[in-house]
Amino acid sequence: MGRAGQPKDRTDGPDRKCIVTGEVQPKHGLIRFAVGPEGQIAPDLMEKLPGRGIWVSADRAALDKAAAKGLFARAAKQPVQVPEGLSDLVEALLAKRVVNLISLARKGGRAVSGYEKVKIMLGKEEARVLIQASDGSERGKSKLSTPQGGSFIGWLTANELGQAFGRQTTIHAALGAGGLLQPVVEEAARLKGLRVSDGETARRKGK
Repeated sequence: MGRAGQPKDRTDGPDRKCIVTGEVQPKHGLIRFAVGPEGQIAPDLMEKLPGRGIWVSADRAALDKAAAKGLFARAAKQPVQVPEGLSDLVEALLAKRVVNLISLARKGGRAVSGYEKVKIMLGKEEARVLIQASDGSERGKSKLSTPQGGSFIGWLTANELGQAFGRQTTIHAALGAGGLLQPVVEEAARLKGLRVSDGETARRKGK
C-alpha cells in the first residue's frame, strides 16, 4: 500500500487488469494510459508517465469501447478528455515504435532485409522472426516460411518496413536472436490487436 492507505501502481509487476474486459493479463498484452495535468487521456507506450496507470487490452474494439462508454473517467475517478480517434492514434504510435525498434535491431546487426538476405538467414537457421509487408505480393511472400519455433509479423506496410531499413519500401525482413528481439515481438503483437481483425489469419505457417 502507498501513503494514506492508497494502493500503489506497481509498474514493476507483470500483470495488469483491463478496464474494459476485467481480465488480468501480462502487461505486454495491454496499453497503459495516464491522465495529463489538464485531465487529458494520453497513451503511455513507454510506461513512464507519472500517476496511476489505466490499462486497456491492446485491441481496437476494447479501446473504442473504453472511449465511448466513459470507462477512462470511471477508472480515473475524475472527468477526463479522450482524444478523438484514440484507436487510430494508438495504432500510429505503436507502428512508429515497432519501426524504430526494428531500425535499432538493424543498426545492431540483428536484422536484414531483402528476399535473398532473408532467405539466407532462414536457411542458416539464424532467423527468429520473419517480417513481411502486409501489402506485398502474396506469391512472393509465400516462398518464405516462418522459422521453426519463431514468430511472424505481417501487419506492417511496405512503406513502414522500408523506414526501418532506410529504404522507400521493403517487403521481406528477418530478425536474429538476442538484442531487441523480444521487444519487437511484443510491440508488434500489440499493433496486431489494432490492425488485424478477428478471424483474419496473420501468421504464415511453415511449410
